[in-house]
Amino acid sequence: MNRFMEIANNCAKNGMNSNEGGPFGAVIIDKDGNIIASGNNTVIKNGDPTEHAEMNVIREACKKLGTYDLSGCTLYTSCEPCPMCLSAIIWANIKDVFYACTREDAGNIGFRDDMIYEYLKGNKKDIINLKQIDRDDCKDLFKEYKNNGKTIY
Repeated sequence: MNRFMEIANNCAKNGMNSNEGGPFGAVIIDKDGNIIASGNNTVIKNGDPTEHAEMNVIREACKKLGTYDLSGCTLYTSCEPCPMCLSAIIWANIKDVFYACTREDAGNIGFRDDMIYEYLKGNKKDIINLKQIDRDDCKDLFKEYKNNGKTIY
């Protein structure tokens, strides 16, 4: 087993066995193979649906490195990232991701990743009522941001 995947798997096991969250763990390494962050899902422990293993290690790595840009880092995760985690990985500029179990494996034990993937494909529109309002009133902030030369990506 890959040594970083083994760490991710052990994080998943420890988190699951201590009832912190589902069976998910992750590790972020730098370009030299040094571990920057490792952790597990803590959704149950902290009552926060965003505390997936990938999200937790991205947050930790960003704090340690003092940046939101994790370019050059690699993520190992015990399961294929859900859409939320996948988005965070992309926003963090992590290009290389290795995963073990699939989203189908997660679905087989009760996780709903496929429902969200279906929504993103344009199906399952009944899972959320998403409506745009007051765009003109809020759009000025976007212009101000751009005019002040602020860009982060």
